[in-house]
Amino acid sequence: MYDLAALGAELRGTVFASQVAYFPTIDSTNTYALAQAQRGAPHGSVYLAGEQTAGRGRGGHQWHSRPQDGIYVSVLVRPSLSTDRALWLSLIAGMAVKSAIEQATALAADIRWPNDVLLHGKKCAGILVESVFAGDAMRYAVIGIGLNVNHDGFPEPLSQTATSLRIETGHPQSREVLLSTLLRALEAELAALEAGEDVLERFTAASSWVRNKQVSVAEDEGYTGLTCGLNPQGFLLVNTRDGIRTVRSGGVRPCE
Repeated sequence: MYDLAALGAELRGTVFASQVAYFPTIDSTNTYALAQAQRGAPHGSVYLAGEQTAGRGRGGHQWHSRPQDGIYVSVLVRPSLSTDRALWLSLIAGMAVKSAIEQATALAADIRWPNDVLLHGKKCAGILVESVFAGDAMRYAVIGIGLNVNHDGFPEPLSQTATSLRIETGHPQSREVLLSTLLRALEAELAALEAGEDVLERFTAASSWVRNKQVSVAEDEGYTGLTCGLNPQGFLLVNTRDGIRTVRSGGVRPCE
């Protein structure tokens, strides 16, 4: 269980104060948040679960949502964004998670484009952003975040690619502290976005994957190349033997 009173106290003064709805068990916080958004729920609404039975990740993958060990949360936002900058929300969400981990622990996190957060090369957090548009403007978006906090292990073959803050630090972590730190970091990222700060430049500085990384891309027929930056929409550019290609939705992994 979360200490919701402690969490509420930590969030005092933020846009998320008094807007946290907690569910011991739910199918998917993103699914619920999207339904609430359609009903007019306000910017900054937070939907938090102790356990998800059908948590979703990018590309339709299931998120391993073990009861009480992780943070499973969805945040409803209503930013001023055009359709061609929709991916920027994913980028700032990744930066918020990275910032929260680094503030709450002594760990150094990395971001694999667009928003997988890694510790020592293994994934500890995933993000799924689902957006709804009216014409060329975003009406609202739901930022779903799954963060592995106190998992002491993972089933095979997941253990080869996944990790948690407990595994990496050697001791349990406070989910309340991490969640409040994460939400404050997300609020700061949203404010920077609205203020017109250069998201692409900041993401490039935060991620070792944006430039000079030899990668394989699971898109189209599959290809390999050297990452060489982001385009204006935030999509990853990869220099291949056939020229520069833009990664739209494919998974990016280091070359073996």
